[in-house]
Amino acid sequence: MKKLLILTVLFVFLITSVSFALDKQLASKFNAMFSQFTPEMIAKRPCEVNAKQLFEMIKAKDKFVILDIRTPQEMEIVDVAYKNSLKIPMNELFKDENLAKLPKDGKIIVLCHTGARAIAAAMALRAVGFENAFMFKGGIAELATEAGRSVVGILW
Repeated sequence: MKKLLILTVLFVFLITSVSFALDKQLASKFNAMFSQFTPEMIAKRPCEVNAKQLFEMIKAKDKFVILDIRTPQEMEIVDVAYKNSLKIPMNELFKDENLAKLPKDGKIIVLCHTGARAIAAAMALRAVGFENAFMFKGGIAELATEAGRSVVGILW
């Protein structure tokens, strides 16, 4: 009976230690990515574009693309009609053929519904070499709200 108890404890220990194993290689990659984001850098918000900044970029005819990473279902309901936009759902973004569509020059403004997915996608794009990737603060909901208030008469 004592042997069975010891074997059971040993078995449970082995199984739980395997399932909770730390992927040190992946953790190292995330450390390299996130260690750049010091409190001073975050305070400057270097990877973020808000609606006011986006409308200023449009007015100034800056070179940029809006990358809409929402789901196809979300895109069917509310579309981004801006001429320089790409529609690539987040779950397909890192396929080679889709990364090849992204510009190397000019900003990439990553847009989703609320901004949460845009943060993750912009940081991941930066980690793989797209230093020109920026997340759109507030998502399409904020863009629609701000567009109704601030661009009437400015862009047309």
